[in-house]
Amino acid sequence: MNKVILMGRLTGDPEMRYGTGERNMAAGRYTLAVNRRYQRNGEQQADFIRCVAFDKAAEFAEKYFRKGMRVCVTGRIRTGSYTNREGQKVYTTDVIIEEQEFAESKKEIGQQDRGSHPEGIGDGFMHIPDGVEDESLPFN
Repeated sequence: MNKVILMGRLTGDPEMRYGTGERNMAAGRYTLAVNRRYQRNGEQQADFIRCVAFDKAAEFAEKYFRKGMRVCVTGRIRTGSYTNREGQKVYTTDVIIEEQEFAESKKEIGQQDRGSHPEGIGDGFMHIPDGVEDESLPFN
């Protein structure tokens, strides 16, 4: 079984790419800083874990996730490798996102720049503007 559950803070806004085939699939990448359970010499340590979301999950992350937000994700680990420009083999480890959600309320976020964050994150519901079709929502 390959299942990962992480909670951490975004180290930056998600980076987006779009495919150029019949289906312009969205792919979003972001890195989570996940605190380790124990401190070292009195200092908190963290792992920086790369995450990749596709399609609606990627579009949701692009629209609502911002640097510094705490989020919870579930997914699976994918490993790979490639040869860089210097001819060295580089190994990669990513978490392919299956589910993602906010892990703090608007109150906990404080006065951070919310940009395009929806109203109502803190009460567990987001504001859906009039005229939005059900098919465009990030969940069913």
